[in-house]
Amino acid sequence: MRQKTVGEGVQRLDIHQKVQGARKYPQDFNMEGQLYARVVWSAHPHAIVKKIDIAAAEAMPGVVKVLTYRDVPVNEYGINIPDQHVLAPEGGKVRWVGDRIAIVVAETRAQAERAAGLVQVEYEPLPVVTDPRQAMQPGAPLVHEDRESNILHHIPIRRGDVAQGFAQADVIVESYYTTHYVEHAYMQPDAALGYIDDQGRVTVISSCQWPHDDLHQIAHMLDLPEDQLREIVPSVGGAFGGREDMYIQHLAVLCAFVLRRPVKITFDREEVTQRTGKRHPFYMRHRTGATRDGRLVAAEVELISDAGAYASTSIPVLNNAATFAVGPYKVPNACIDAYTVYTNNAVTMAMRGFGATQPPMGYESQMDKLAEALNMDPVELRMKNLLEPGALAVTGNVMTEETGVKETLRQAALAAGWQQEGERWIKPEIGAPSAPYKRRGIGVAVAYKNVGYSLGFDDKSSAHVALTLAESGEIARVLVKIASIEVGQGVLTALAQIAADTLGVDLSKVRMAYLDTANVPDAGSSSASRHVFVSGNAVHRACQVAREKWEAVLRAETGETHVEAEYTFRGRGVRATTPFAPETGQCEPHISYSYGTQIAFVEVDTETGETDILNFWTAADAGKVVNPVMYFGQQAGGVHMGVGYALTEHYIQQDGRPRTRRFSEYHIPTVLDMPRQFESIAVESAPDPNGPFGATGLGETPTLPTAPAITNAIHDAVGVWIDDLPANAERVWRALQGHTAEK
Repeated sequence: MRQKTVGEGVQRLDIHQKVQGARKYPQDFNMEGQLYARVVWSAHPHAIVKKIDIAAAEAMPGVVKVLTYRDVPVNEYGINIPDQHVLAPEGGKVRWVGDRIAIVVAETRAQAERAAGLVQVEYEPLPVVTDPRQAMQPGAPLVHEDRESNILHHIPIRRGDVAQGFAQADVIVESYYTTHYVEHAYMQPDAALGYIDDQGRVTVISSCQWPHDDLHQIAHMLDLPEDQLREIVPSVGGAFGGREDMYIQHLAVLCAFVLRRPVKITFDREEVTQRTGKRHPFYMRHRTGATRDGRLVAAEVELISDAGAYASTSIPVLNNAATFAVGPYKVPNACIDAYTVYTNNAVTMAMRGFGATQPPMGYESQMDKLAEALNMDPVELRMKNLLEPGALAVTGNVMTEETGVKETLRQAALAAGWQQEGERWIKPEIGAPSAPYKRRGIGVAVAYKNVGYSLGFDDKSSAHVALTLAESGEIARVLVKIASIEVGQGVLTALAQIAADTLGVDLSKVRMAYLDTANVPDAGSSSASRHVFVSGNAVHRACQVAREKWEAVLRAETGETHVEAEYTFRGRGVRATTPFAPETGQCEPHISYSYGTQIAFVEVDTETGETDILNFWTAADAGKVVNPVMYFGQQAGGVHMGVGYALTEHYIQQDGRPRTRRFSEYHIPTVLDMPRQFESIAVESAPDPNGPFGATGLGETPTLPTAPAITNAIHDAVGVWIDDLPANAERVWRALQGHTAEK
């Protein structure tokens, strides 16, 4: 009998070629007669472009053309709002140092680089605004002069009677939290090759997360129909949200479109670090009230995020943040105001967690502060208030039967040594520190994350399945065509497992098609932890249709050797989401969820402020586990990113100019920074009945609770609250000396 593959830790389909170096990435592609392009970047974070002089650059030997705004058919683009120029126009503005003035195209990369230095630009510098809280104020310099203010978006959420709720509270905790800019730090720098294919289509080979949406934006930019465009996506060396926006592919396309020759453009690491988007910093004010027995009764939250110079995905990121502002807890009375604000800082954009990563630093710190004020165990307090099936979330939606957050906390706490006595939870003994000047502590944090796009968005994915039949009538080969970008998360392997089990064939018979928008249907973005759920459903149902056709062929004995089927799965078909109600924010926000709990056991050096993570437990519930090996990988990778967010990583800007320029100035955690011991727990307490084989998404959730679990553990160790990230050694040391950070 054939071994089922869903639930088995099968080896990733692409692993051998990647380890052997045989897989090709965008920078590995070259074409005969190709040219090379180099960008001329803005020299100012905010200025009027008075004059662009390209004469000296164009006169240089080897230079074919210097493209400016005059060469762009429609000089605007943007993933959600077309508020960016492709190339800054004379008389227009630059709004951050990632704005582009010109593109130099030459016969060699060296020639293009030298000529780029000869482009002369006359600027009129403008006042720079870098603090979103100041940018919100009346009279602040406008980043976009056609707007009345720098506030890009505001979301109010109102539930119950907040004043009455706080009147019922026996304990009220108020704090202010800040999170910081973070670099995506994907391994493969951006690269693209633009050319005209043999059918006259403007084509680009590049890394991205949603190729069909790239084509939508490029079509507008070039004033072309989308069927005259094509994007090919080979291997992608990481993304984490950083390739949702276009930073390079539209530039290569523009050059090829204008010159009708292949043009290659690559960014070096400094360009990626300084000229592409970052994680949103958040400023969060929390006021939370609870009764003496630990029941949450009221919360007031203000969230302000820095959108940077352009909208990018700041509005949907804020939407998510607002829905998660009070965490996975029952809060009957809440007042939430969420804002995202234009500044002259780096554009901020999607990054792993997409608005759900920053809020846990606030709401989970609040829970530990309440637990301390109530003299209650932090696990016990959370258990009293966590969402459960049938409970109402802060946006008024009823939580469904697969709400498994309590089980993640229960399993993580027991694994970390907590004891349960009825409703009471008893913290474990953590032992003596390794030196007299060190202190040990243990901290817990819980979080949850949407799966799929939310708040009324028509999240969909299409899959095409082709079966090749042997003479016996058995399935000899399965070809799955779906534009689910493999950015390192193993999605194509998971989809192949789903296809194999749906069709009842061995995994070895399933092949995932090469990703070319000319041949594969749109699957949406590799983001929002959505592909296993949304694209998995598309593959599952396309295979079901294909199987029905195949069985009909067998019954009819027609001798056919080829069967095809296509299916488009829409998330709204299983749970229709709705936008925020304008005045109250009440809605049905998300299609599905995954849940996580993490516990950090740390040792803090009181002389240096350095935090050492001795042990770490991470438990996540994402429904049925499709592949346990990849599940572990997502948990470990998420915690690695969370440790960097908590302790080491910090992208620094000053007056709108990057001070973090390269990896040597950016502390990505190494193996020495990671937990000495690590335990990953897969919780399958509540499979999602709408997911393929009960699965939902996991990719982002393991990053969310890491930072507050660590900062709560630091407090348990040394008694100081770290309310501002990163909790690096200097910040912890200063807190121990009684210093407070400016808010």
